[in-house]
Amino acid sequence: MAEGSVDRRVVRTQRKLHKALVSLIHAKDYQAITVEDICAAAGVGRSTFYAHYSGKDDLKRKGLEQLRKQLLAQQRTSSKEVLSEAPRFSLPMFEHAREHIDHYRALSGNRGGAWVPGIIRQILSELLYCELAATEHMDSGDFPPRELVVEYVIGAYMAILVWWLDGGAKLPPQQVDVMFRRLTTAALSAYRH
Repeated sequence: MAEGSVDRRVVRTQRKLHKALVSLIHAKDYQAITVEDICAAAGVGRSTFYAHYSGKDDLKRKGLEQLRKQLLAQQRTSSKEVLSEAPRFSLPMFEHAREHIDHYRALSGNRGGAWVPGIIRQILSELLYCELAATEHMDSGDFPPRELVVEYVIGAYMAILVWWLDGGAKLPPQQVDVMFRRLTTAALSAYRH
């Protein structure tokens, strides 16, 4: 069997398991879901599950890792102009959240476990910290510390993201991104200039 076909099978199996977990979270509390439930919903055996993941938390965490990779790729390809306006992850994250709104609601609500928003916040914080570190600004007494700017901007972003998703994500991602940029321009400008 060719190596490429094995990789496609692995990816297909991992997607099935991730989709199974999300569909189960729509039906019941995350804590009540077992590996057996996930395997049955995905149509795979326990040994296959454990060949890929150490448990359901690992499955959930690695699903969020895919989001981090997508946002990091977007960050690398964004123009420098975007950096001056807003974090590079902003619009791609809004677009991803709208595309997968049911998943976000399931994973971030009471049924999904309280730690999902924390992981998303950590991912976005790391991305913004790297963006700010790439600027020529040096931390000094004249400017707020980078860590404070990251906390402020990501806190605002998460609040807007939750507000938008809880409202059904009716506004287009581009419009929500523009609002976010307008609200955070001052904080980012203070750090970058």
